[in-house]
Amino acid sequence: MGAMDIGIDLGTTKIIIYKPGVGELLREPAVVAVNTKDDTLIAAGQEALLMVGKTPEYIRAEFPLENGVISNHVMTELMLKEFLHRACSSFLVKHRFVICVPSSVTEVERRAVVRTIVHAGVRTIYLIEEPIAAALGAGIDVMQPNGSLVVDIGGGTSDIAVISLGGVVLSESLRYAGNHIDEAIVKLMLSKYNLSIGKKMAQQIKQQIGNVWNPSSDEKTKVRGRNLLTIYPQQIEVSSLDIYDAISPFAQMIVAAVKRVLDKTPPELASDIYENGITMTGGGSLLRGLPELLTQETGIQARVAENAIEAVSVGTAKAFEYADLLQTGFSQEQANNY
Repeated sequence: MGAMDIGIDLGTTKIIIYKPGVGELLREPAVVAVNTKDDTLIAAGQEALLMVGKTPEYIRAEFPLENGVISNHVMTELMLKEFLHRACSSFLVKHRFVICVPSSVTEVERRAVVRTIVHAGVRTIYLIEEPIAAALGAGIDVMQPNGSLVVDIGGGTSDIAVISLGGVVLSESLRYAGNHIDEAIVKLMLSKYNLSIGKKMAQQIKQQIGNVWNPSSDEKTKVRGRNLLTIYPQQIEVSSLDIYDAISPFAQMIVAAVKRVLDKTPPELASDIYENGITMTGGGSLLRGLPELLTQETGIQARVAENAIEAVSVGTAKAFEYADLLQTGFSQEQANNY
């Protein structure tokens, strides 16, 4: 395999590896299972996801990224090594890799990402901030003197940014995103129904009946868990109206952050944004009713990008085309420093 450019969307819940002109090389849950006795890899991705919450003592299965940054370096490195070899064979040194990071990432967190990627076998590394990658992937011409507002909602972070002339004019990043909705649903089921459920079940509830615009008591789904009073497994039925209280604060937080960014936006760019609308990307943008709520609250048309989940990975790989043009949010890292 010859040298090539590779984009990596290093998400809190999902890793996507993308090659321009080819498409996705890999898409896997950001989960790894490790043998705790000798720190060897047991499984990564979908196979490891099935093990979460079900492992014996000597196996540890977890998401090693938290809120968009690495929380467990050893497990992240094992996971990335496995994914990179699945996607790109063993010629990692030959390829150029660009990895996306949240716009709020600190210098320490940036270095942690680069160090982990270097230890996984990569030598030529670039970092790109998520809003720029999301805009590129959603088909926005970021080089134009024309303001665009991108709202990228992932699993661990939400980025809101105004982009113009190849750079981020202003942005806000929240360490609050799709995973936090799942946690809120888990808490609600516990307090309202004495039902203990896992995060996977919470995610299913969110996807099936989550609605922040017009929740209904008619839209229902079955929920399975353990009743804390009887200690036995139980199945109940809940409606989108029942879980609205759990997911509504998240939607209001996104709306408030978008309003704060709009408040600081220069008038000329604000005029562009009013005309161009708000572009939403990331898995969290698929929460039903969120675009309608944003449109109502801001008076600006909000739309979800066609490739919302893939937008960041597509844009990450596309970034090489703009390497000399992007003013901010794109940088080459020196692997030999790590």
